[in-house]
Amino acid sequence: MNTADARRILETALICAQQPLSVRDLRVLFDDALGADTIRELLGELQQAWTQRGVELVCVASGWRFQSRPEMREYLDRLHPEKPPRYSRATLETLAIIAYRQPVTRGDMEEIRGVTISSQLLKQLEDRGWVEVIGHREAAGRPALYATTRQFLDDLGLASLDQLPELQSPSPQADALAGLAGELPEAPGADGEGDAAMASGLPIEQGLFADETPVPADAPAAPAASTPTPPHEADDADDPDHAQALPT
Repeated sequence: MNTADARRILETALICAQQPLSVRDLRVLFDDALGADTIRELLGELQQAWTQRGVELVCVASGWRFQSRPEMREYLDRLHPEKPPRYSRATLETLAIIAYRQPVTRGDMEEIRGVTISSQLLKQLEDRGWVEVIGHREAAGRPALYATTRQFLDDLGLASLDQLPELQSPSPQADALAGLAGELPEAPGADGEGDAAMASGLPIEQGLFADETPVPADAPAAPAASTPTPPHEADDADDPDHAQALPT
């Protein structure tokens, strides 16, 4: 098989795939007749061949995939004119803490943010497929340790956590997540509401994550094993001035 035929086979498989394909997956196309280094070289050639097109070939955490370029989004959105998903500031900062400080416990997150973080917020991130429990800290209560997933990296268009911007505090880290790669898929159950927040220019997802209580300045550090958060607590998620939108 010549190089042109091998590139065409790779190109076809990647265009038709519904999820990223790893080099191991792609070797199956050739019955392992081509080595991993050869596959990577061909993928690099394909990347170059698509540089002047509206679609690009990228490597993310789960493998290789074709995706539209960020500058095409304005036009593609016209085919599906939907409101973008809206994520509260609380959600973004919690996600940023997990991404930059992982593995972390809920108590760690509360100490960094200075507010009580509810189980509902963490469950929403787990249900979205962006975070998962990878173990338990050897401390009183054996609190769960949270980390981000490959799905999180794929949705951000990253191959590894090393590609995250180097920032020190949760607030700019949250801003970086909001703008990184230009898009994140919509979270399940987003209702597209939030007109008051939309009017302020900083939309949030209505009704999600209104479940945190500020921690008093003189309060002791959060314990390693956090107790469940009581329902109906206040949260900065409902404040439009503390919200961010992650595009579709």
